[in-house]
Amino acid sequence: MSVIAEPTVTLEALTARLVRYGELRPCTTAFIDARSPGSDQKENFTIIGPGVAENPEQHVHISLPHGFNIGGARQPPHCVNSQHSHTTAEVFVVHSGTWAFRFGERGEDAEIILYRGDTVSIPTGVFRGFENIGTGTGFLFAVLGGDDPGHVTWAPYVFDMAKGHGLVLLENGRLIDIGRGEKLPADVKAQAPTTAAEAAAMQRVTTAEAQAFVARVGELPISARGGLNGPGVTETPIIGAPSTEADLPAGKITWPHGFRLCRLSLAPSAATAKHRRMEEEVLFVQDGCLDFIWDGEQIVLNPGDTLSAPVGLSRKFANSGSSPAVAYVVRGGDQSLNLNRSSI
Repeated sequence: MSVIAEPTVTLEALTARLVRYGELRPCTTAFIDARSPGSDQKENFTIIGPGVAENPEQHVHISLPHGFNIGGARQPPHCVNSQHSHTTAEVFVVHSGTWAFRFGERGEDAEIILYRGDTVSIPTGVFRGFENIGTGTGFLFAVLGGDDPGHVTWAPYVFDMAKGHGLVLLENGRLIDIGRGEKLPADVKAQAPTTAAEAAAMQRVTTAEAQAFVARVGELPISARGGLNGPGVTETPIIGAPSTEADLPAGKITWPHGFRLCRLSLAPSAATAKHRRMEEEVLFVQDGCLDFIWDGEQIVLNPGDTLSAPVGLSRKFANSGSSPAVAYVVRGGDQSLNLNRSSI
């Protein structure tokens, strides 16, 4: 394990790595389908990294490279994200709402329903789309693999639906909004629709196969060993191979992603041991309030907040609230976790 000198991090510096849910800046025309009927009310967020948004006006909250990207999608009931595929891993955690994830060129191959707290990891080269089928607005926390997650490949019908709604996708992945008076550039062609042959080459999955993509919150194993586990603290791996260094078992989903994901739960008044990480670590709060404590300073994270912790910083997490605190934690890399307790 490489050793990184302990950084000095001020409250101001750490606050710059914090994105409050209420301060998220959405883009309502991030993708070519954003004005197509049925998909015209979705909001997309790029929290960490460039993401895959096609609109250059999409706001990036934290541009610092992490080895993965963090984003989000917020949609009202019956709003659909059209069928598409990615070239890197795509993972969603359901923060709120009930969601139908559908697979296949038109979503005809398979369907799985996810509820609050569930996680889905969708392999590359698979057409996928999702709809909020709940009764209220829902939010998905998203993780994409790599510093550059590439461009989206849309199912052929998406281009047909977008015609006449003012959005044109270029070959370089940029979206032109003709409806706002933007002009098509002379030196870049419009993206040709995905061909039938290209669509046929995509991997197809059955509903039974798609269940292997899902880690349901009610079925996560409870283990008291390793990691940050301790009195009132439970760390549960979701994505990742076993970690000898942190003495954590494998998550349900073990294929390489370029990052790992776990669920961290703290009972009221519980706290983790003080520790350091030698890889990027991002916390997304699902429930309750989580105290991030370092070097005599403290930030309280609320539901929907996202925090990127500096590499090498000694930190501890605590729950000073009266109800359980739950966070989903993303850590960089596929290999063993760099958990350093030497400062405890």
